[in-house]
This record gives sequence, C-alpha cells and structure tokens, in this order.
Amino acid sequence: MLYHLLYPLAEDFSIFNLFRYLTFRTGGAIMTSLIISFLIGPGVIRWLKKKQKEGQPIRKDGPEGHFKKAGTPTMGGLMILVSAGASVLLWADLSNPYVFIVAGVITGFGLIGLADDYAKLTKRSHQGISGKSRLFFEGLIAFLAVAAYLNFTTTELATGLAIPFMKDYLLPLGIFIMPFAVLVMVGTANAVNLTDGLDGLAIVPVMIAAACFGLISYLVGNAIFADYLGVTFVPGAGELAIICGALIGAGMGFLWFNAPPAMVFMGDTGSLSMGAGLGAIAIIVKHELVLLIIGGLFVVETLSVIIQVASFKLTGKRVFRMAPIHHHFEKKGWSEPTVVIRFWIISVILALVGLATLKLR
Repeated sequence: MLYHLLYPLAEDFSIFNLFRYLTFRTGGAIMTSLIISFLIGPGVIRWLKKKQKEGQPIRKDGPEGHFKKAGTPTMGGLMILVSAGASVLLWADLSNPYVFIVAGVITGFGLIGLADDYAKLTKRSHQGISGKSRLFFEGLIAFLAVAAYLNFTTTELATGLAIPFMKDYLLPLGIFIMPFAVLVMVGTANAVNLTDGLDGLAIVPVMIAAACFGLISYLVGNAIFADYLGVTFVPGAGELAIICGALIGAGMGFLWFNAPPAMVFMGDTGSLSMGAGLGAIAIIVKHELVLLIIGGLFVVETLSVIIQVASFKLTGKRVFRMAPIHHHFEKKGWSEPTVVIRFWIISVILALVGLATLKLR
C-alpha cells in the first residue's frame, strides 16, 4: 500500500525514491510486524486466556516437565498472522501475483490450523480435526495455489526443478510439478507443526529459514545477481523478500511472549501457516530442494515420527523413547532449554550449508 501511495511521489520528493528498493521495504516490513506484535501481543494473550480457560491440552504421555505448562493458551499464531499480514499490505507491491499466492497459502493454512486448535480445545485433547480432513483441505489450498502459480509463470520456469550445485539447469517435471509442489507445501507445513513442541523450538528455525529465503528471493529476482550466481532468474520473485521480512518480524514479536516460560503457544494456527508459506516461497524461487537443507531440522523431526510409527507397527518396538525427536532427548534427561538451543544451533548450521549452494555451482 505504501509502495503504491508514496513511490509515485518520488518525482517531486526524492526521499520517496526509497520505496523502489526491496531492501528498504523489507526492513520496513520487519520493523512494522515486530512493532505490531509487541502492541497486540498482551491483548491477544489476555483474550485467549479468557476464551480458553484451561489452555492447550497437555499430552498425558509427554515429558513430566510439560505438565507445569497447563493453562497456557494456544492459537498464538493469530498474533503472527495479523502482524505479518498488516506488514505485507503496507510494504509489498500488491500488483505482484506471487505476493497474493503466498499470502493466500499462509492465510488458508492458518485457518486450517485455527480450526484444528479449536477442535483440540473443545475436545480437551491433543487430537484436533481428523487427519484425513486436515490433509484434504491442505491439499486443496496447495492445489489452488499451484494452479495460480502456473497461470502467472512461463511453462518452462514453472514446471522446472532446480538442482543444487548445478548451474542454470532446470529438470523438467511437466505435469508432475503439481503433485510435487503440493507435497512441498503440505509437507513443510506439517513438518514445522511437528517441530512445534517446546517453547521457542519451532519459531526460531522458521525465522532462520525465512531470512535465508528472503535473501534467495532477492537474488533470484535480480537478473544481474542471478546470472552471477548461476541460479534461475525468476522475474518478480524479489517481492517475496517482503513476506519473509514480515514473517521474521512477526516471529521475533511472538518469541518475546513464547520465550520460556511461554505465555502463549503458537498452535497449529502459526506452525501450519508459516511452514506452508515457506514451502510456497521455495517453489516460486525454484529452491525446493534447498529448502530440504535449510529446513533440515524440520525434516529430521518428521523422519523421527515416520521411523517411530513404522518400527512400532512392523516390530512392536520403538526406536526413540518418544517422537518427535525433541521429546526423545527430553526423556533422556536433557532440559528443555538445552534441547531448544542445541536445535537452534543445528538450524543455523543447516542454513549456512543451504546458502552455500548458491555459490557452489
């Protein structure tokens, strides 16, 4: 909105020329969403406490330390959606179709998460809406988003898969881009959701991934930088850096209230929306496989659940003391802050490896 209102005034007032620069608007998006989070956070938490009474249900088979969290409200992802959404509306170029595609994915998955959180609260169980129903609606939103993406992007670019370490090469997927892209969005959303089990555990890796993809969006959306790095140039993709910046600022604001001991939990409202948003951005900027590296922590968390379930069904034995894997380390005696901070360190390392693929080609 500010871009459309103020940039045209640059001819008369040179200071408004700043709005042409993605870096300036991304910084503005970060600060705006952060400030909005700080301003609305206390009110949102009070409202959630009033509405939820008993707070998020705690798993009876979970680590003992989690029982002291009883009464903590969930749905804190609403804070992220509101602050990030307002920031994007203010700072992004709203004529860019990629902005609306990603924003639509974030909003759609956020609504699914909201419904799931509400079901958990009303049932007083950690089981929300049925898995089949949730996957159906997630797949539907992802399908619509991919259809819109294919409509606004050239066929060769849209249906190609970039391979890390290979310069200027797109593997043509053809019609298989649809199920692949849907899988990326749905898979990333649920991987982040599985990771969101400890105070601050998911939000910091999400912010790290958002920072990485903010940089990647900026680079692939610039013809000069894309040519220098040997990555696929995606016209208009740079605008997605604004959304990444908004997610970072909103994430920092949420972390202020989610830091141990948490005043509010993100819930599926936040984890599904932010995860799906990262997946959608990765698809548009042609770095889906790099997302597997940068978001490697989410991959490990998901694999731990798959391995645990498969092992128990096939052999009757569990590989981990509890899945997802962060609970395994809690069961082994690691304190919650130890697990969280060490997982943050792993996320930083994976992010650096993922960014290295930009140059190693």
